[in-house]
Amino acid sequence: MSRISVIIDTDPGVDDAAAIMLALGSPEIDLRGVTVVAGNVGLQASVANACRIVALAGRRDVPVLAGAALPLVGKQAFGKYAHIGNFPDDLVPNTDYEPATLSAVRFIAEQARVAAADGRGITICAIGPLTNIALALRLHPDVARGIESIVIMGGAFTALGHRTPFAEYNILADPHAADIVWHSGVPVVLLPLDVTLQALFVEQDFAAMEAQGSPCGKSLAGLLRRFDRSDLKRYGRPGGPIHDAMTVAWLLQPELFSGSHCAIGVTLYGPTAGQTWADLHGKTQQRPNACVMTHVDQAGYRRLVVDRIARLGATPRPTTPKREFHA
Repeated sequence: MSRISVIIDTDPGVDDAAAIMLALGSPEIDLRGVTVVAGNVGLQASVANACRIVALAGRRDVPVLAGAALPLVGKQAFGKYAHIGNFPDDLVPNTDYEPATLSAVRFIAEQARVAAADGRGITICAIGPLTNIALALRLHPDVARGIESIVIMGGAFTALGHRTPFAEYNILADPHAADIVWHSGVPVVLLPLDVTLQALFVEQDFAAMEAQGSPCGKSLAGLLRRFDRSDLKRYGRPGGPIHDAMTVAWLLQPELFSGSHCAIGVTLYGPTAGQTWADLHGKTQQRPNACVMTHVDQAGYRRLVVDRIARLGATPRPTTPKREFHA
């Protein structure tokens, strides 16, 4: 089986934890590293959270690398759950696993160059502000040739924002970085709030994550319960989304999704900075620069996330020996 070489660029974050666990629990994916950017929380806490997730999954062979602590331009905007800091010890145990000394930006560049030299590409799942990736593309222009695609959780078109009335957080946190990435010439797949909000996880899913005794399943279920994102008024039904894991799910089972190629952009300045737009109906005549997902098979996505994470690191249940009866 040909495996997909992946870097996850992240700012953990509960949803980020789910994405990392889904990748680590999927044999189709060769996770080359976890690069970290400040976002949901500051860089130091984000790096610590990433190390704890990777260690919990028993995968210390996967390097964690620290990247940008600030956006390219302007003041830093933290995520809604910035008060979490490090994950609670009772849900994600502390660890002595430490990040690598190489910078995240240099790691992305080196992995892309190796991939290009080998005649293959590396895929980046971008589930935080896009600062690290924008820096890699600008500081090392040759690396674009080695990136097969950048699969991004970010933006909001018809769904409006969840950090402000008009902006999704990952783009709001560094709109200039988003603009660089979207116009880099690297193939972009975008999973905006419009599609991530279609799949809501409920208590039944959390219980299923725990059922096989996986440390990761227990941890994620606990995080999702403690930092519940349900919003019956907004969603119109029970449950809450797991936004970031959709990037990994798209790599694993793209048939669960549908969308279209179109031009996308972002407002860089002013009171609506971070607001994204997508020319889904070809009104501007601009060249498409992304494949924007618009629909997801909710049941299939929930099943994929729950099943893979429930098995990650689970101890196989002992089989009962067959009894033989003799006359």
